[in-house]
Amino acid sequence: MTDLVAVAHGTADPAGIAVVHDLVREMARQRPDLPISLGFVDLLTPALPSLVHRITSDADEAVVVPLLLSSGYHVYVDVAAEARRYPGRVHAAAALGPDPVLVEILADRLGDLSRVDQVVLAAAGSSDPRALTDCETTATLLARRIDRPVHVGYISGSGDRLPAVLARTRGRLAIATYLLAPGFFNTLVHRHAGPHPVTPPLAPDPRLATLALHRYDAARAEAGACLWDDAGSIVGV
Repeated sequence: MTDLVAVAHGTADPAGIAVVHDLVREMARQRPDLPISLGFVDLLTPALPSLVHRITSDADEAVVVPLLLSSGYHVYVDVAAEARRYPGRVHAAAALGPDPVLVEILADRLGDLSRVDQVVLAAAGSSDPRALTDCETTATLLARRIDRPVHVGYISGSGDRLPAVLARTRGRLAIATYLLAPGFFNTLVHRHAGPHPVTPPLAPDPRLATLALHRYDAARAEAGACLWDDAGSIVGV
């Protein structure tokens, strides 16, 4: 059996910690035969490298599934490093987003938009342009889904900041929170929101667990079709 190693952002918010653990428990409920562990890329323990080291001492293979809404440093550096450290044994799954499942959850959170002209997607942000592209893709998909313009405002990183996006966007606005769980960034979204309604973070929602398990299955299938060299690089399919 190939273990699933879920990895999430750490947070000092107890509610956020509880939500992430609940998500992993829902994953285990949906796949009770699958060994699942949870590690973190910052703030909390177990840290991802130590968790993967422990898992690989007992399991033949593992898939690291980022419980992250977009790609970026943690996916391309932290998660990828574990796959390189254990070539052919540890495989890196894609981030949760962008994905139509996340768009459906966002649309459900927004609800009735009869009194809303435009939506601002409030995202964590990143210095990695690939992560910003992922968020823009989500905004495009959401705009098609809800038939409203959707603009992205970031809490951090190099993209357009949320306060500036809110200030220049006209009409009746709603803010769609593109965060997994409560925490510092969610607090900042509410601080900047002013009079505009704000949706809760995406979790809890059982569809997130299903999506994470799909990422695991896809990474396993890809790994099974690949040949690896001693440096952890794919040399053939």
